[in-house]
Amino acid sequence: MNDVQSTERSVPTRASELRRHGLRWAALIALSIGGWALGESVGLTAAGLFSALIVAATLAVTGWGPSRVPRPLGKLAQGVLASAVGLMVHRDTIAALGSMWVPVVSIAAATLALSVAAGALLALHRDVDAVTGSLSMTAGGATGLVAMARELGGDDRVVAVVQYLRVALVVVSMPMIVTFGFRADTGADTVTGTEGGGSEWYVTLPFLALFIVGGTAVASLVRLPAPATLGPLAVSAGFELGGWSDAVAVPPMLMTAALILIGWQAGLAFDRASLRAIGRILPYAALLTVLVGAACAGLGVLLSHLTGASLLEAYLATTPGGLAAVLAVSASTASNVTFVAAAQVLRLVIMLVTTPIMAKVFAHFSSRRRRA
Repeated sequence: MNDVQSTERSVPTRASELRRHGLRWAALIALSIGGWALGESVGLTAAGLFSALIVAATLAVTGWGPSRVPRPLGKLAQGVLASAVGLMVHRDTIAALGSMWVPVVSIAAATLALSVAAGALLALHRDVDAVTGSLSMTAGGATGLVAMARELGGDDRVVAVVQYLRVALVVVSMPMIVTFGFRADTGADTVTGTEGGGSEWYVTLPFLALFIVGGTAVASLVRLPAPATLGPLAVSAGFELGGWSDAVAVPPMLMTAALILIGWQAGLAFDRASLRAIGRILPYAALLTVLVGAACAGLGVLLSHLTGASLLEAYLATTPGGLAAVLAVSASTASNVTFVAAAQVLRLVIMLVTTPIMAKVFAHFSSRRRRA
């Protein structure tokens, strides 16, 4: 008799749990979509990720959020984002660098070195480990780095907050620097996109499946760090450079969904203790971010000297983040958009490919030093 009563009580309990779980996901989805729409209306960069991160973190801290994003969905979002970056590596854009590719790559390598040094300094903070510090301070590829942070063993909450602090500082300061520092005329006609929308979705999706599944499998076989990111990135870039995927583009809504999933993945991991820890980190991270930005501006002066580009073009080419905003400002000032785009994309790919390896090496030596 008692067993029967226990079973009767457990059925409505499970049903109520499922209903509560469904309501939490419904609230998360609805609020994130609303935040995305609001962000898009005001021109916010990566609006889907921002809104999803803030909504998920708020719900998680208040106890109203789901427990986590299912792991396969997180991997899929990483693959979609990595494929989108790989498809940006156009032959024409890279060819536009001409004889300037050596100084551009050298400046990108110097930016990576600056990022690693800043990451090492951030890792001195008691609330930051070596991998998290490296990923947080890398000057470029914010969404990709947030996506791969957990896979590399870092704290994706800290990486998300610090990376988007950098993006926000760049996006806010860049127009003022261009207008008042360079006295540039920002009234030029903005260049409109020259690329088509790509093939229909039913042509694009098989390519994306190949990039994501095939790339992740190969990267896992050769033991690359963050295979769900580096594998699809390498395969999609190879197809793009080989001329086999000229008509392929990630559908905008699929890209938005991937960014929202990545934002949820980081946001749902927040709790009150982590908020307090990040609050202690932020002043230190903000100072390092400003210093890295100033150092990148110095590298821009060097790039101008080495390539003959104007100081404005070199500054835009070395600005550490906010790719869409950089290209928009470049177009509005009648700068050499092709040069700026090529330098920025090349730096972005270098950062996403080398940072996971550098983070692992840095973490290895840091752990050995602690043991010693």
